[in-house]
Amino acid sequence: MSEPSWRKPAGVLAILALILIWVALIASLSNVIGGLVWPLQLIVYVVTGIIWIAPLKPMLRWMETGRWRA
Repeated sequence: MSEPSWRKPAGVLAILALILIWVALIASLSNVIGGLVWPLQLIVYVVTGIIWIAPLKPMLRWMETGRWRA
């Protein structure tokens, strides 16, 4: 039986930190975004709601294998 990896708990904490930082960044821009017309607001929030997912694949790969790239 192999020893449990420290990468999984570290990765989970990194993902949570990423989410918190992203939320704080977008929330800090809420006055600017709120000044846009609603269709632009919708686009901004949809795009920023999807962008944070991009770093997850390499992070999850690292958590499982210890490598950033395939």
